[in-house]
Amino acid sequence: MILFVRRLWLVAAAVPVLLTAQRPVEAPMAPNTMARPIAQDQWPAYVRRTPVIDPVLLRIMNEGMQQSQAADLAQVLTDSIGARLTGSPGFTAAGDWLLKTYAGWGIAARKEIWGTWNGFKRGTLHVDLVAPRTRTLEATMLSWSPATTGPVTGDVVVLPDFASPDAEHAWMMATRGKFVMINAPNITCRSNAQMAEFATEATLASMRAQQDSLRVGFNNRNVVAAGLQDSLKLYGAAGVVTFGWSNYPGINKVFGSPRQRVPTFDLSCEDYGLVHRLATKNQGPKLRVDLQSEFLGEVPVGNVLAEIKGVGKKASEVVMLSAHMDSWEAGSGATDNATGTITMLEAMRILKRAGFVPKRTIIAGHWAGEEQGLNGSRSFVKDHPEIVAKLHALFNQDNGTGRIVGLSASGLVGADTVLRSYLAQLPSDFTQWMRYGGVGTPGTGGTDHVSFVCAGAPGFSFNALSWDYGSTTWHTNRDTFDKIIADDLKHNATLTAMMIYLASEDPTFMPRTQLATLPAGPSGAAGTWPTCVDGTRNTSGYRR
Repeated sequence: MILFVRRLWLVAAAVPVLLTAQRPVEAPMAPNTMARPIAQDQWPAYVRRTPVIDPVLLRIMNEGMQQSQAADLAQVLTDSIGARLTGSPGFTAAGDWLLKTYAGWGIAARKEIWGTWNGFKRGTLHVDLVAPRTRTLEATMLSWSPATTGPVTGDVVVLPDFASPDAEHAWMMATRGKFVMINAPNITCRSNAQMAEFATEATLASMRAQQDSLRVGFNNRNVVAAGLQDSLKLYGAAGVVTFGWSNYPGINKVFGSPRQRVPTFDLSCEDYGLVHRLATKNQGPKLRVDLQSEFLGEVPVGNVLAEIKGVGKKASEVVMLSAHMDSWEAGSGATDNATGTITMLEAMRILKRAGFVPKRTIIAGHWAGEEQGLNGSRSFVKDHPEIVAKLHALFNQDNGTGRIVGLSASGLVGADTVLRSYLAQLPSDFTQWMRYGGVGTPGTGGTDHVSFVCAGAPGFSFNALSWDYGSTTWHTNRDTFDKIIADDLKHNATLTAMMIYLASEDPTFMPRTQLATLPAGPSGAAGTWPTCVDGTRNTSGYRR
């Protein structure tokens, strides 16, 4: 017993040393200047120098910063409900949860159906390499992937260059029962930063040239093999293997399309490279794949709209909170766009708790189908010209978890002065971070405020710190709750609530005079105001 205790003591004593040895050394990193407040001696005129005395603003700030529910709401949406692919059970559950949550706060809310979409229920996926050795692979099914009929085992082939239509036909005939790899592999799965830091110039140049050649080659092969999914279905292929590198180790971008015809899944960088090498070197890779999914037919889809009625002469005018609630589903859709959804949901809660009666009607739009082309917000603009005509201001958020640090007037000249006046009334705790962009430009797409801007309405986008959004979380398999920065989310909801309050009480209507001359585009041609289009109302009209 004494010997056992002595050994246990020795192990315990060694643990801190082991933990210290395993802790990664943090690389030196220059702070992002946008993540730092503007120095007080350089504050723009819109940063307030005196304490706030407006009692409603003070109540909003207290409720939002001291009684926040943002993190708890985000956890439910991302962990319990999870991903929210348009037309999926998760998407429906998110809409139902929003309605229930609003009802619990005494805020009227409704679903407004604008069309139908291909319903898809994601099941489980298991992928194993079974020859020439055994290994379980890291795989993610693409959205709208057909299922396998139970576990399926097949050889692996790589999409080749086709010298002629006859060669393509012959190769397609040989794909029956096989899994087809269609993307370029990475030569290395190390990060670009590591390569830049440690590789010789000659090695770096050589590997970049090889990678570029691979990527261009596979892009050309996919162009030549247009309609590949239909062909592989016709010829009896077992499935398609994809790879969507996000430039960071362990992170892939994973999408999908209702036009897929055979089981389709993504492999991690390492596993895709492994299987690709085995296939191209004729070393006989075989995969066993069990992919479970279910198609539910065309199901109704719509936006969730919550409303706090205005009172008085301006009640027919509207201010809006805007964020899309749908997501891709490789992760949990945390920063795209649960954070925007929760910002607007929590802002509505704060406004309700602030105890004021708005002059203008306040509407929160939680849009569907943004990831398939802004379909929910575009449909709303088409279906509600009376609201668009009476819209005083709309604030949208859809670019990650970070603290809001940017805003512009979206090319509306008169709105510039109004927005500056709103910012100037806010506490400097919020505006000292804000790099306001002035008149700005209308934008051409990418998120839902553009659906309103194209109609000449005052739609504004809150721009946030990126937290490396484009590579780490945007449409990736790592867009999960842990990437949400709770303090920034709380800050954003409170800021939004304050801006909506000021917009609801503004005695004058937002000017809509457009910038006369827009900046030239990449081609050098003169810029033009974006043109409105209706949303795609069903899957048959979807071309991606």
